[in-house]
Amino acid sequence: MKNKNLAFVDIETTGFDVEKQEIIEIALVLVEQKNGIPGKILDEFEIKVRPEKIENADAEALSLNGYNEAEWMFAVDLKQAMELFAEKTKDAIFVAHNAAFDYAFLAKAFASTGVENKMFYAKLDTISFAYAKLHKREDAPRMSLKALCDYFGIENERAHTALADTRAMFELYKKLLEL
Repeated sequence: MKNKNLAFVDIETTGFDVEKQEIIEIALVLVEQKNGIPGKILDEFEIKVRPEKIENADAEALSLNGYNEAEWMFAVDLKQAMELFAEKTKDAIFVAHNAAFDYAFLAKAFASTGVENKMFYAKLDTISFAYAKLHKREDAPRMSLKALCDYFGIENERAHTALADTRAMFELYKKLLEL
């Protein structure tokens, strides 16, 4: 596990209900790992996914992640996105901020498209990691990505866009390893 690549992943969705809402953006920062230490970035990937049931979307979620029809005009369908994502994350360890949320949507997307999930079985959650490292500190922030980025001085100018959040999460992971 110490020498598996790390797949830092963030998704944007049309809401919080995995049964009703859907993925509209996927981002990945693939990082080489040697002896448990993250190294160089091997790949970055961001893809917009065409929603199939936009009528089920939560207006607040769409506002938060900046969805608009014009920017999604050339979005791909979910199957295309998942095929590309599966190839890029083959044998990598999934890392996300609130991994249960992102992975639930991805697992559903893999199942509904019939695309094989080729990631390594292990999953890392930066919220859990941050809590484990910071919970005894009196100045510990909330565990949101924004609060943790502020705490560690990590810039994330385009928060709630998948690639920006993924890059920030990678920087957060490195800061947490240093503690």
